[in-house]
Amino acid sequence: MNSFEFFIAKRYFKAKRRTGFISIITYVSIGGVMIGVTALILVLSVMNGFEQEVRSRLLGADAHLRVRKFYMEPITRTDSLLSLVGKLPHVIGASPVIVDKGMISGKERQYATVVKAIDPQMANKVVDLKNHLVLGELDFTPRLYHGKMLPGIVLGRYLADALFATHIGDIVTVWTMPKEGGIFSQPRVKQFYVAGLVEIGYYEYDKTLSYMSLKDAQQLFGINGVTWIELKLDNYNLAGKVAQKIEEMLGYPYTTETWFQLNRSLYSWMEIEKWGAFVILSLIIMVAAFNIISSLIMVVMEKTREIGILKSMGASSRSILKIFLYEGLLVGVIGTVLGCIVGYTAGFIQLKFNVISLPPDVYLINSLPVVMEWIDFVAIASISILLSLLASIYPAYRASQLVPVEAIRYE
Repeated sequence: MNSFEFFIAKRYFKAKRRTGFISIITYVSIGGVMIGVTALILVLSVMNGFEQEVRSRLLGADAHLRVRKFYMEPITRTDSLLSLVGKLPHVIGASPVIVDKGMISGKERQYATVVKAIDPQMANKVVDLKNHLVLGELDFTPRLYHGKMLPGIVLGRYLADALFATHIGDIVTVWTMPKEGGIFSQPRVKQFYVAGLVEIGYYEYDKTLSYMSLKDAQQLFGINGVTWIELKLDNYNLAGKVAQKIEEMLGYPYTTETWFQLNRSLYSWMEIEKWGAFVILSLIIMVAAFNIISSLIMVVMEKTREIGILKSMGASSRSILKIFLYEGLLVGVIGTVLGCIVGYTAGFIQLKFNVISLPPDVYLINSLPVVMEWIDFVAIASISILLSLLASIYPAYRASQLVPVEAIRYE
């Protein structure tokens, strides 16, 4: 960009002002754009970090994809279905699961629980439960306690706290009501020893979930089969595509649910919050844009005589318009570049050195999470430069409409 208009715009931008106040407004405009861009980059990066943290924790308990029957009918031909879906492209793990509700009691208290029965070896290929264990092991092998062989159970951390069953070997009792017998039927009751505690990091899960073996769940709930098949993919973003292929292949009565569908409201809320913050923080850049308007109008007033001379020498109104558009653009570009540099530097420092720490007992993470994405930088920089350019239009138009003779006489 070596045009005559850009050359003049640079001269005007660098030139000392007769009125120092104009220079101050120009610097304030650059600073405003820089602060707005920096704030946007940091806020969106932190929100990306929290979103990634929530997703990783939820996917620690839930698979990328579920295959089940309509109306939650049990799947009886488990082995053949596992073999069929396990061979599909992008599927790297498959695990049968039983999920049902029951009551669980500890030493003195009882609570509702969501029982999730798994095969530990197969489940480890699908969900990351082992890394979420805070005590014990994911092992349901029966062991001798108080003269009885009891199977193991793994409890969510907060459920264990509520039951006062926070030690390995503590005894808990799970009971369920048979669905076929109505309210007058005898409940099915089974005792377990606590084999471990798990903390997903999502309170609703850690307060209600309990894990046991498939065999124990089938006895406890009186079902022959499993509730659904959980699948892990090599890329969770392909869940929708793989789900469609499975539904086409299996047909009725099978259906699928992706990780996004299972937590649609949560992810949608985070997305709305992210773009809400983007719009609100963009107001900082808009304020800076008004400063650009003010500073350029003052520059036009100061340079009126020079504009008249340029016009009398043959410069067109279009050229004058471009000069002041370029000057406003320079303010926007400089502020945007500085903002991107400061935002990236601050995010990088937090990423490497964890300058801002968080109480892990409240947030379950030790430091403020930061995930910087290039698409955010591009979007923020584009909006910032566009607003700066739009702010330059009015003063640039006023400058282009000056009459040469009157402008030259201006003092």
